[in-house]
Amino acid sequence: TMAVSIASLGETATAAVRAVIKASHVCETVRKGDLMHSVSKDDKSPVTVADFAAQAVIISELAGFDGTIPTVGEEDADSLRGDSEDATSLRSKVLQAVHTVKPAMSEDQVLAAIDQGNYQGGSTGRFWALDPIDGTKGFLRNDQYAVALGLVEDGQVVLGVLGCPNLLLDINNAEGPRGCGFVAKRGQGCYQFALDSSETLTAAKVSYPADDALRVVESVESGHTAHDVSAVVAQAAGVTAPSLRMDSQAKYGAVGRGDAHLYLRLPRPGKKKHDEKIWDHAGGMIIVEEAGGKVTDIYGKPLDFSRGTTLVDNTGVVASNGRVHDAAIAALAKQFPVA
Repeated sequence: TMAVSIASLGETATAAVRAVIKASHVCETVRKGDLMHSVSKDDKSPVTVADFAAQAVIISELAGFDGTIPTVGEEDADSLRGDSEDATSLRSKVLQAVHTVKPAMSEDQVLAAIDQGNYQGGSTGRFWALDPIDGTKGFLRNDQYAVALGLVEDGQVVLGVLGCPNLLLDINNAEGPRGCGFVAKRGQGCYQFALDSSETLTAAKVSYPADDALRVVESVESGHTAHDVSAVVAQAAGVTAPSLRMDSQAKYGAVGRGDAHLYLRLPRPGKKKHDEKIWDHAGGMIIVEEAGGKVTDIYGKPLDFSRGTTLVDNTGVVASNGRVHDAAIAALAKQFPVA
């Protein structure tokens, strides 16, 4: 496998990687320490100090690189403002967390940076799509989560960076080092790096194992996707090995470096259509595509990032090594007939 330097991918990729590494460091400091504090989001998924701190760090880092590119971010700073005990306590913890990597930021700068993630996306120009912590359940379980960043240009994802602070660098060496990053630039391939030594990138590629080694990667908790339908589709695609289970866009990394070969994010039968958020897929999608794989929705349509903050024109997501893709899509057509 060829090693290249991060600089060879250009200034924008370098800035994005540096920002994600800093945010990943903040997240790990919070995850391991006593800064932890969960506030409940409307949808009841836990969100942490690290979520806000990571968004502040990444947006301020990216603004320092090029302040003209706006960000579509998941969080805003509303719950950090005001004099209530909760807001005051959360705010001070977020500031403490940010200061572990950016000691000069003031409270006002931190809140302003978080709130700058309010861009609404669209089909023209450039913007970042940021999920400061994807996989909050994994984070709280001391398991897999990801700092996910994508750059969208005129509706197309052109750059993606994932920081997976708890992911093994080598899935087959359970005692080995953790803390893995991925970067992909349109037309220039996908690379893996260690979060603590990002200067050297190693090419990441999808893999094509014998059928008995084909593996699906899916969420740890079944709330996110329809597991029984998943099993039927995986079987149709020739998958027989037990699933690799992990939360977050780390799943895209697993497909991109060949640990798994199919990732399905399926609508739940009988439920109202859920529009996927662009920040849940922008960074991860290009990782798989540039590693040689394929990403579409369940009907085989390309994901459309030009329609605002959600993939409103798509239903679910299928990411694969490319080779098993058509079989998966054909099986899905039987499960989800077009109305």
